[in-house]
Amino acid sequence: MNRKLKLIWDFKGPASQKTAEHHCIHLKEFALIEKLHFYEINFLIISEMHAIAFIIVDEVDMKTYRDALKPHRGQLA
Repeated sequence: MNRKLKLIWDFKGPASQKTAEHHCIHLKEFALIEKLHFYEINFLIISEMHAIAFIIVDEVDMKTYRDALKPHRGQLA
C-alpha cells in the first residue's frame, strides 16, 4: 500500500494566517495544472504568529511536488 505524506510550508509573523491561506490557492492551482493527485490541501493556525499550509499526497508523487514547490518539511500523514 502506498503511504500518504504531508508536505508542509511554515509561515511566521502577524500575516502568517493570510499567507498560509493564500499559499493553499497556489498549491491547488499547481495540482490542477499538472494534473497531479492529492488528498487534501489546507492550512492550520498553530499560534497567533505561526501558521502552516499543507498538501497530502501519495508517496509516489512526493518528488514531483517537492522538487517544484520546495516545502519546508514533510511527515507521514
